[in-house]
Amino acid sequence: MYLSMKAELAARDGDLRLCLLLGIAAWFLFLDHVPHNAVSLLTMRNFGFSGATDLFVFIGGYTAAILYGRMMLERGFVVTATRIFKRLWQLYAAYIVLFVIYIDLIGYVARKSRASELIGEFNVTGIVDHTIRTLIHGLLLQAKPLNLDVLQLFIVLLAIFPLVLVGMVRRPNITMAGSIGLYTAACHFDWNLSSFPDGKWYLNPFCWQLLFVFGAWLALSGANQMRALRTLQEFVILRAVAWLYLLFALAVTVAGKFPQGGLVPDLLRDVFLPDDKENLAPHRVLHFLALAFLFAYLVPRDWRGFRWSALQPIIKCGQEWLAVFCAGVFLSFAGHLVLITGPDSLVLHILVSIAGISIMTAVAYYVSWSKRQDHKPALKTHAMTGLPEQGRFAK
Repeated sequence: MYLSMKAELAARDGDLRLCLLLGIAAWFLFLDHVPHNAVSLLTMRNFGFSGATDLFVFIGGYTAAILYGRMMLERGFVVTATRIFKRLWQLYAAYIVLFVIYIDLIGYVARKSRASELIGEFNVTGIVDHTIRTLIHGLLLQAKPLNLDVLQLFIVLLAIFPLVLVGMVRRPNITMAGSIGLYTAACHFDWNLSSFPDGKWYLNPFCWQLLFVFGAWLALSGANQMRALRTLQEFVILRAVAWLYLLFALAVTVAGKFPQGGLVPDLLRDVFLPDDKENLAPHRVLHFLALAFLFAYLVPRDWRGFRWSALQPIIKCGQEWLAVFCAGVFLSFAGHLVLITGPDSLVLHILVSIAGISIMTAVAYYVSWSKRQDHKPALKTHAMTGLPEQGRFAK
């Protein structure tokens, strides 16, 4: 069993579709995180029930299962758990740096520009009256400044991933059923984590774990399960149902933005809108699954489009998603500041969006280049003499 699972994981490693989707999610998250940005009308959340966050969490679970699943099969639970917690510490350190600098920067800009509404809009009101307490709760992941909720969620999901991974390797279907059970119970009993100074988490981890675990379940699926999924994709009726549901979600979402148009009956709007993002509404999950089902059918692993020059920046951003996400948090605040202090024009919205995405892409290429320098051999032989340089003898 383990040999076949290892072979399946090896076959799925290096799938550029994952990098492409992570890059798209990173770009869309930036656009969505700039308040009142007209360009954000082009992102996923405006065309259906799910959005970039769903994509980010699902792909995160899929890629984590591929990376650490192989490690667990080859090196055991203890080594794998330590590597997961090492990555967890990197994410937590990135969050702390972002949190401290972010709230301090917002407070500073708000005081200098006399735009006090920034403090409330970015949900850092407590930093003014209770600075130390807010910082402490921030360390405990209980503060909820705007735009850091996705990273907070990912930290919690990665913290429980060693247990999820053990279950997925040994009893994948039972583990997936447990995830569905936890999601159902959390929705029914309104389970969530508390936040400071009041309220609950924007993204309920008891519910959002469903997409993360489902991604891991798909990554660790055996050959028989994958053949069954590919067989389902060949049924025209299933693809038609998926397309119809996406069109229905599009109609409801558009109707919610233009209620006076009467495109959708009020009863349907009341049922499906507003979309419950906090608890990951079931129709939101179904919408994302329909998208994933059709994407996997339309874009094969060996799609020649991956060689297109136009897609390389997106793929690179997906490969370096953590650095890109961190840069996007600061850029979203900077972009919002430019929009509220500059002229209210569509051209400015477009320029801010292009500039932010360009900087994020530059960060991705720099981080990738920097990593390659770390893996280059420290010493080279002299071309003319054939003798090793001095540093080689340091080994």
